[in-house]
Amino acid sequence: MGFLFTAAEILISSLGIVLLGGLSAVVLEAYRRRHNHAHLEAPPVFEDPNSLKKVQCPSIFDPAEKYISLIVPAYNEEHRLPGAIDETMNYLQKRAAKDKSFSYEVIIVDDGSKDETTRVAFNFVKKHTVDNVRVILLGRNHGKGEAIRKGMLHARGELLLMLDADGATKVNDLEKLENQIHAVAKQDFHYGDSASNDSSFKVSDIPVAAFGSRAHMEEKALATRKWYRNFLMKGFHLVVLLTAGSGIRDTQCGFKMFTRAAARKLFANVRLKRWCFDVELVFLCKWFGIPMVEISVNWSEIPGSKVNMLSIPNMLWELALMSVGYRTRMWKIHS
Repeated sequence: MGFLFTAAEILISSLGIVLLGGLSAVVLEAYRRRHNHAHLEAPPVFEDPNSLKKVQCPSIFDPAEKYISLIVPAYNEEHRLPGAIDETMNYLQKRAAKDKSFSYEVIIVDDGSKDETTRVAFNFVKKHTVDNVRVILLGRNHGKGEAIRKGMLHARGELLLMLDADGATKVNDLEKLENQIHAVAKQDFHYGDSASNDSSFKVSDIPVAAFGSRAHMEEKALATRKWYRNFLMKGFHLVVLLTAGSGIRDTQCGFKMFTRAAARKLFANVRLKRWCFDVELVFLCKWFGIPMVEISVNWSEIPGSKVNMLSIPNMLWELALMSVGYRTRMWKIHS
């Protein structure tokens, strides 16, 4: 009996040490990232593959030069990227032909790919010119969140759309998000100044965020997924609810649009670099009082997804970092 009691004590003590070590690791990492929003790295440059000239990256804090920027993070996407970019460029070119005021850019952010993603991306620059397609090379793999942050900070659009390189969401669904952003922005514009008129309205100046959503597909997904995947995803959603609060049912859909004013606030502060940066965006939107709208989009499963069951521990790690960082005020938010 005494031996059993001693074994139990050892087990409890070991669990306590593990928990204390885990908490210490979270606190130390959160402290290490306290200045990550400063982004003091040297300003990157775009390279024109035709002339080999360097083109200085603009800043999100500069005035907009395009109507819309599409930011595509890519990591080892040599096979899926061509189809997605071809579809995207086809849509953008057709729309520009119909509306001469419509201007655009596509920014492909290569997140340290080890395959031929860089070559594939630069082929699109050669085909469509560096004014319409640009490539940012991160050098080494940082994570999807960091790739999108980098693209957002150097985009030229009044509206900025992030979308995945696999083409899981049809690019023309951006019009759903675009229309909702315009509606909310105009409502806020007139609410703030009843004497204002539409001639002075600029959508880029009103902070609004639109989140593409697959929540309407959840019932079907629950019926087709394995029970343990459903259990883990439900648990993840609960942790997200406790961390960022309610408001957005599908935080992880890779199809999101922001006005330039919203992007300036959000991406100058975001610290999470991988899968859970989406949750941090929701948290920051609430902090800044940025209106959020969630819009159903068409989505299809594309083979080759980078998300797997091993991603769950990393997601929980990032959510713990975010919770500790903001709750202890180690992570300062700058407006």
